Formats: sequence, C-alpha cells, structure tokens
Amino acid sequence: MKKYLSILPRWIPALLLMLAIFAFSSRPGDELPDFQGWDYFIKKGAHAVGYGLLTLSYFHILKWNKRYYWLAWLAALLYSATDEFHQSFVPGRHASIFDILMFDNLGAILALSLHYFYRRKRKKENQQA
Repeated sequence: MKKYLSILPRWIPALLLMLAIFAFSSRPGDELPDFQGWDYFIKKGAHAVGYGLLTLSYFHILKWNKRYYWLAWLAALLYSATDEFHQSFVPGRHASIFDILMFDNLGAILALSLHYFYRRKRKKENQQA
C-alpha cells in the first residue's frame, strides 16, 4: 500500500494539466479570445505546448524510464482524443482529428525528443567529469 501512496505526488502535475486542458476546452466558442491574425498560431501552439507538458508529466509518473517514452506519448494522445470528443459537446466548438494528429502529437513528440537529447547530453557530461 505504501508503494502506491508514494506514487500519488507524481500524479499532481499531470492531473493539474489535465484539469487545465479540460477547463480551456469547456469554454464555449463565443467566449474564446480572438487574437486577430495570430489566432491560429497561438491556439495551435497552445495545443502543442499543453500536450508536450502533459506528455512530460506522464513520463514523470513513469519515473523517467526511457523504456516508457512510447507509453507517455500514447497516454497524451488518448487524453487528446477524449478531450476533442468532449469539445464536440461544447457550444460553438468542434472536434478535430487534425488537432490530435498534428498539433497534440507534435507537442508530445517534440517534448519527448527534447527530453531525450537533454538526458543524453547530461549523461555524456557526467561521463567526462
């Protein structure tokens, strides 16, 4: 039982990010800010950043074990799919498979790639020291 309780704090970042994503996607379309010509880039960039952070938070739950990169990625995409489904019920919003496959996926892969190369660089630095 103690083993399972020790993992609970690792879930806090993921749960907070999931809550934030859910809150943003629950806003009706007419309540969303309009960023003029930058609207598309800001909103799609937010998708990539949000799901990149969510992927890293899932990876943190898995104790940063590099064998589980794929599992963190898959968990983020599954959450993305459920969130897009949820959006389809929000007035003025619609679900987009493109958001999942392009922007959420891109954010997840980019975050894991950056983490991988950072970790690799640190390992080389530690070996040289």
